[in-house]
Amino acid sequence: MTAMVKAEGVHKSFGAAHILKGIDLEVAPREVFCLIGPSGSGKSTFLRCINHLEQINAGRLYVDGELVGYRQRGEKLYELKDSEVAVKRRDIGMVFQRFNLFPHMTAIENVMEAPIQVRGEAKAVARARADRLLDRVGLSDKAGNYPAQLSGGQQQRVAIARALAMEPKLMLFDEPTSALDPELVGDVLDVMRDLAADGMTMIVVTHEMGFAREVGDALVFMDDGVVVEAGHPRDVLANPRHERTQSFLSKVL
Repeated sequence: MTAMVKAEGVHKSFGAAHILKGIDLEVAPREVFCLIGPSGSGKSTFLRCINHLEQINAGRLYVDGELVGYRQRGEKLYELKDSEVAVKRRDIGMVFQRFNLFPHMTAIENVMEAPIQVRGEAKAVARARADRLLDRVGLSDKAGNYPAQLSGGQQQRVAIARALAMEPKLMLFDEPTSALDPELVGDVLDVMRDLAADGMTMIVVTHEMGFAREVGDALVFMDDGVVVEAGHPRDVLANPRHERTQSFLSKVL
């Protein structure tokens, strides 16, 4: 079976700062893959590399068997044009910490926008799907509301619906609950649980250890740009083998 995501020796630097230092990992189809670690460990950067929001400096990244951002001929890599990258990015949904909704559009307009603009979909088709997706995330009664009229948790659920509107085969979540008030976290995690139950392949950068333990199929602890420890979430969280993992988990569990 082809891995949904495969990283081979992935490096990423910003100037003199070496952020990713040779990441090797695989994410299977339908897997919920959790990334944990301290701030600055490279988790979010790695996520952004998967959909080529950041270019890697060395190594190989594959999504569903295809190189991300490049075409290989012989031993040489050739960078894809922006338009080619954009086509491949349609298959990858991304949900950010800060929602990133269009403030001048209602919830349903936010969800409809990409299929209409990117795929040239008819408005009626896009609206019907947006209605279904807002219902799925429990916000059908907020379809006509603007982001400023929604709580943070509601905005994040609209952002998830918007990402799902392109019918992606992979969903990336970059600390989707970290900007939320504690009482709003549960609603967002419930939506993510439902997605997992439906078999969506998900990579989740998170500090929600309960979610990782309960829903995750695999967990990686990253620190200083490397994978320190990997395994089943329950095993890693209950019995971390590496001293650095033990130290981190003692502060967050």
